[in-house]
Amino acid sequence: MRLHRLHLNAFGPFGAAQDIDFDALSGGGIFLLHGPTGAGKTSVLDAVCFALYGAVPGARQSPGASLRSDHARPGVFTEVLLELTVGGRRLEIRRRPAQPRPKKNGKGFTTERAQSWLREYDAESGDWRALSRSHQEIGEELAQLVGMSRDQFCQVVLLPQGDFARFLRADAEARGRLLGRLFDTRRFAAVEERLAERRRSAEARVRSGDERILALAHRMEQAAGPAAGDWPPPRPQPGDPGLAAAVLHWAAIARAGAYEGRDIAECAVDAAEGRQAAARNALDEERELDRLQRRHEEARRRQQALEARRAECESLRDRLETARRADRVAPALRLRDDAERERRTAADRYARLRDRLPADLADAGAEHLAEVERRLRQDLGGLEAARGAERRADEITRERAELDREARADDDVRQDAEGWLAGWDALRHGHRERIAAAQDAATRAEHLAGRLEPARLRLRAARERDRLTAEAAEAGARLSAARDTAAEARESWLDLKERRLLGMAAELAASLTPGEPCGVCGSADHPAPAPDSGARVDPAQEESAYAAHTRADAARSAAERELAVLAESSTAAADRARTDPDGGTGRETDPDPSAFALEELVGRLEREHREAQSLASGAHAAREALDRAEREHGERLAVRQEAERRAAARTSRREALERERAGLARELAKVHDGAGTVAEHAARLERRVRLLAEAAESARDADAAVQRLKDADGRLADAAFRAGFDTPAAAAGAALADREQRDLQHRVDDWRTEAAAVADRLAEPEPRAAADRPPADPGAALAAHDTAERALRAAASVRDTAHHRCAELVRLSRQTAAEVAGLGPLREEYDLVAGLAGLTAGTSADNERRMRLESYVLAARLEQVAAAATVRLLRMSSGRYTLVHSDARSGGKRSGLGLHVVDSWTGSERDTSTLSGGETFFASLALALGLADVVTEEAGGVRLDTLFIDEGFGSLDEQTLDEVIDVLDSLREQDRSVGIVSHVADLRRRVPTQLEVVKERDGSVVRLRTAPLGD
Repeated sequence: MRLHRLHLNAFGPFGAAQDIDFDALSGGGIFLLHGPTGAGKTSVLDAVCFALYGAVPGARQSPGASLRSDHARPGVFTEVLLELTVGGRRLEIRRRPAQPRPKKNGKGFTTERAQSWLREYDAESGDWRALSRSHQEIGEELAQLVGMSRDQFCQVVLLPQGDFARFLRADAEARGRLLGRLFDTRRFAAVEERLAERRRSAEARVRSGDERILALAHRMEQAAGPAAGDWPPPRPQPGDPGLAAAVLHWAAIARAGAYEGRDIAECAVDAAEGRQAAARNALDEERELDRLQRRHEEARRRQQALEARRAECESLRDRLETARRADRVAPALRLRDDAERERRTAADRYARLRDRLPADLADAGAEHLAEVERRLRQDLGGLEAARGAERRADEITRERAELDREARADDDVRQDAEGWLAGWDALRHGHRERIAAAQDAATRAEHLAGRLEPARLRLRAARERDRLTAEAAEAGARLSAARDTAAEARESWLDLKERRLLGMAAELAASLTPGEPCGVCGSADHPAPAPDSGARVDPAQEESAYAAHTRADAARSAAERELAVLAESSTAAADRARTDPDGGTGRETDPDPSAFALEELVGRLEREHREAQSLASGAHAAREALDRAEREHGERLAVRQEAERRAAARTSRREALERERAGLARELAKVHDGAGTVAEHAARLERRVRLLAEAAESARDADAAVQRLKDADGRLADAAFRAGFDTPAAAAGAALADREQRDLQHRVDDWRTEAAAVADRLAEPEPRAAADRPPADPGAALAAHDTAERALRAAASVRDTAHHRCAELVRLSRQTAAEVAGLGPLREEYDLVAGLAGLTAGTSADNERRMRLESYVLAARLEQVAAAATVRLLRMSSGRYTLVHSDARSGGKRSGLGLHVVDSWTGSERDTSTLSGGETFFASLALALGLADVVTEEAGGVRLDTLFIDEGFGSLDEQTLDEVIDVLDSLREQDRSVGIVSHVADLRRRVPTQLEVVKERDGSVVRLRTAPLGD
């Protein structure tokens, strides 16, 4: 891989575009990259790494770090372009990191996404051919061509001497981490981790199985109770050998004891059942004897009670017999009572009517009263025609009165209509004027509405203009203050930066430690460190000042944008406020009207608009009022005409009624007796006829009722005699109601039934025999039975417990045996995996050197690196030193990655950490070059034509420096170029081709020199 050209733009400390021609630098084989501290020497190497991998070396890829130059102008993109040849192909890589850019509208910033371009040079056509713009595709293509990861590239191509110096002094663990990144031995570490994981998993499964067996053992211990006797249960821990055998042995002992206890409990239950059956039989016999004795005693008590009630029962039976004989007289008694009630009713009615009759008819009989009634009915028939004439005369009188009432009403209606019609013309004219006024108001309201909304818009615009003007004034004050603050912050930052640059040597001197190598030149001797003047500025102060400057500048930009927005908005609002409601410029005398004037205009237009709307809203009501008046005018005319027509008709009707009334008066004069009207005389006759008819009928009913009573008395006397009673009154006194008779019969029947039942019970042989025996004692028999029952339940409980214990122990023993059988393969797997995991992790006794698998592989690589480094180290040290790999253990640590140096002058072998500063440098340089050769071979043999060596040459004396330069110069024989990054002034004389990085206020720049200084 050979670098041809590098183009930087706004990258790191480089504010402007920089071009680096590696072809010109590589012409001499060795070139020097130098410049003051902080100028950007390492940034050149970062740019190469960023172009290839899209990221800078890991130590400088801190979170939140930006690759964009702080010196770059806002419109300039941060960009890196690298042209190189790799794998026989000439490629051009151009990358842009994610970076802020100004928005297109000029307000604020937006983040531009990262972009990449890959092109290939076509030698036949002489043109560049685009390959891809995808980050992923470009990364995969370059990774395949280069054959190294970013970490490998940074260790092999960009040789950081400080890292390899630490590598020489580091322990085995630190060397293992570096070599693991370079040679990608993660698969071997993954094998170790996988075996360790499988060991932990198998161990967890085995322990889990042991815990389950112990849990079953604990449950068997609880279930066994005293079955195991004095044999103690096992108490092993998970993972203990012999755990399963101990648990199974104790389970067999517990089962044997449980079986023995179960047999004993069965025998005890059989004996208890026999005793309980005998006690039960005795209890049943005693209860039966007690029942028979109580039954016989109850029968005797019932017999005595029956004898005491015998006389009462005989009396009830006689009373029931007498009542049944009285029932045969009951129909005759009911007939006589009915006849008596009818007689009293007829007599009372006749007495009331007789009191209303005239005195001459008070004692008349029914026939005489009927004769008088017939005569009066004849007189009433002669008055019927006169009554009709009289009724017609009354009707005529009422009809004439109705005609008079209608005449008066029509007069009122006609007068009201004539009065309203007299004012019709004036009313119609008034309605028409109201309609015309409302129409004019509607036109005016529409015109005012068209002017009102624009006026309101102008008022709002004027208010917004005044508000924005005030805010713009405040924003102007804030902008002035922000500009002053930004200027002061910039001056403070530039002053601190200038002072820090002047005191940089003192700052570097302050970080030196006696005996420790310098971070710049690598020397452990510090003969004349720069003194501290007391006014030194540390990086924290400069960064704080720069942050304050950045914040102040951002605040100034924000204030400028805010003021511009407010000014533009205020101008637009003022233009809207000057716009006339009719669309032109304002017609007011003031070309820029105030908000107060516009408020008065809007208020006047709103008042006029409301008044016009209020008046216009009455148009519909006025039209409706005119329509109603016209309809009423027609109705009034019709009413007056109808009243005149009815008046003419009434006059004709009144004359006809008068003629009819005169004729009826002549007819009534012929039959009138002078005592009231004909109707009143006829009414009096009708009342007399009704009274006489009722009196005659009542007299006949009274005579018939007396005769029926006499007949009933005769039939009652005959029925009482036949039933055996002396008088009807005696029969009536002996009668009873049906319900009373049923009650008496039930009482007699109950006594007889009870007497028969008692006799039957006293005749039973078993109760009679039991009564002759001593009194029974069921309580004592029950107590004896309860005692036997409790003993049986206790024995059964013991038996059930023994059965359950046996079943539970059998079940748990089977589960334990199954667990033990299933755990066997797991134990075998665990033993195998644990052995392999311990062997690869270096913890097994079989691994004598305690070397991990990854360390074993890395040891082979380290041995190759040491062999390749020794070839160059012999030249650099004039044949004195040789690097060898050692797998010896150091103390209690693991072995495998030891690195020793052999001193041919003394023949001794010692650790590389004992080398001096200069020796450490050329040893680390040889190690770095050897590592580059091995890694290149590991990556597939990709040729590395350009290498960079970073710092460390200041620790070498002049002779050693010449030898190191010769070794580096020998790389030209392999057509390689080496770039040395160093501050050492002597190198500027020895290396004629130089790339100088110059630090300036507006950003660093690069300068190419191809001849020694001073030439």
